[in-house]
Amino acid sequence: MFARSPVLNQSGPTEFVFRAFTTVPELQALLFLLFLLLYLMILCGNAAIVWAVRTHSSLHTPMYFFLCNLSFVEISYTTVVVPLMLANLWGARKPIPLAGCGAQMFFFLTLGGADCFLLAIMAYDRYVAICHPLRYTLIMTQKLCVRMVLCALGLALLLSLQLTCLIFTLPFCGHRREINHFLCDVPPVLRLACADIRVHQAVLYVVGILVLTVPFLLICVSYVFIASAILRIRSAEGRRRAFSTCSSHLTVVLLQYGFCALVYLRPQSGSSVDEDRQFALVYTFITPLLNPLIYTLRNKDVKGALKKAISSKGTAEAL
Repeated sequence: MFARSPVLNQSGPTEFVFRAFTTVPELQALLFLLFLLLYLMILCGNAAIVWAVRTHSSLHTPMYFFLCNLSFVEISYTTVVVPLMLANLWGARKPIPLAGCGAQMFFFLTLGGADCFLLAIMAYDRYVAICHPLRYTLIMTQKLCVRMVLCALGLALLLSLQLTCLIFTLPFCGHRREINHFLCDVPPVLRLACADIRVHQAVLYVVGILVLTVPFLLICVSYVFIASAILRIRSAEGRRRAFSTCSSHLTVVLLQYGFCALVYLRPQSGSSVDEDRQFALVYTFITPLLNPLIYTLRNKDVKGALKKAISSKGTAEAL
């Protein structure tokens, strides 16, 4: 069933168009500038984290290795969505062919799934660091860290490939259909199918549970043990530092999993298309932007590495 190519589905439309946020030119220009600014901030912030971790030996630890991969995934994740969204805000709406819609859905789901799995891996890393500090370097070896990241990417790719192929075996009526969204996401595309989609919705829920519910439960279990270990720390400064590190991660986790669950795990009969689009704006712009803000403004190691790099660059230019 998954072997059929979406491009060969000749009963479907040749292209889709995205519904506009607004038809008022002034508001379109304002939204374009706002989303462009947020996108540039996401690119610069996450690229700074990747660069700092790669170039400073003091950050060559499992925690920053996972953070570096998370930043790279979020750069890719937003780049799959935002440029096309900006192109549709600037001027006339641009149609997207069936194959292009399928490609965007596949990469969006793969990178989004990898993002969720990486957040769970980071929670496990914090669990080992706080609950088993003496064995941390023995457990979190470089080999294990690389394998965990590859497994996260591989599992996300496998699930998204199967789901995307399943969605695009459906027939879509008409030559050009309007997607009430700013990207080719699964729920709005499913609504355009002129066939029974109950099986496809069931598969979407199963994938949603594997990508969202299972990692979130693992994160919750990790933080129960982490909180218990932190409360046993005698030093008030030690407790404060541990809670500060964990609260940063939890902020991103709650936003990412919470809004994704509202889109993918709600019954379709009770969901609003406009609400889904608003929720999608959160995990497209807000969480990728929070990642660099939280881990640079509240992390002394990353801030120190960036300040050192900027000061050394300024000294080199002065010479």
